[in-house]
Amino acid sequence: MRSPLPKPMLHCGPFRLKLSLRPHIMGIINLTPDSFSDGGLIKNPVSAFQRAATMLKQGADILDVGAESTRPGALPISVAEEKRRLLPALKRLARLPIPISVDTSKPEVAAAALEAGAGMINDITGLKDPAMLRLAARRRVPVVIMHMRGAPRSMQRAPRYGNVVSKVRHELLAAARRAQSAGVKREKIILDPGIGFGKTPVHNFLLLRELRQLANTGYPILVGPSRKSFLTAILGPLPPRERIWGTAAAVTLAVAHGARIIRVHDVSEMRMAAQVAHAIQHVKIPSRRENAKCPRK
Repeated sequence: MRSPLPKPMLHCGPFRLKLSLRPHIMGIINLTPDSFSDGGLIKNPVSAFQRAATMLKQGADILDVGAESTRPGALPISVAEEKRRLLPALKRLARLPIPISVDTSKPEVAAAALEAGAGMINDITGLKDPAMLRLAARRRVPVVIMHMRGAPRSMQRAPRYGNVVSKVRHELLAAARRAQSAGVKREKIILDPGIGFGKTPVHNFLLLRELRQLANTGYPILVGPSRKSFLTAILGPLPPRERIWGTAAAVTLAVAHGARIIRVHDVSEMRMAAQVAHAIQHVKIPSRRENAKCPRK
């Protein structure tokens, strides 16, 4: 049985995303010197714009721009530093004909980003800050509520769950209800199980295998498996850029199990993987009449 489809349209600034039509690709733009995969590669607003323009050509539907690393062990930075890294690039990226999401857990940074042209908030802390809830409700923007246990600097220190799928589902739904109580419309909420955030490799595999349990809530589901270290539990100690085929496998399974947005570094390759997975899942079975018209060899 297929999961209920999300609302037909996700309004993101002037853009309309029809998530029920096909999976959408969210390209990652890291403005950080220390992200696990591509930290330091984007050194200024010009290179950020060039990277974003390339992703747009490759088929990205959304750009997710962040200026603070959330890799395991990462230390927080100040609001001022995050704004300094983020805003000059974001103002350039806002010229592109694509929705922009800001990846931040700080309400002050999110507010400045929305003023600079972002149209979505992606919060790894799941909108736990009441000020972020108020901002999202007041600005009426889509929000990604991600699941995470602890904080980036400590989240991978022996994370434990009973039933990880049930726990993550319960905690995400509680966060969604909290957001709605604060005035965020249900149709603006996207849920993210937080692959790699306070989970062991087995936890991540289980969440991907049982993703349908999240998709069946009716909220659009975002999944971000791109290049993450849980893949090395199967593939061995590959560097992040060599985990592309493992990422593609995770993307394929996520789409087949109901993910509507896939957050990735490698837009072109993961777009193809998502397209094929979606096509296989929704292929139309020919009627008897159509079969009769098919030429036989």
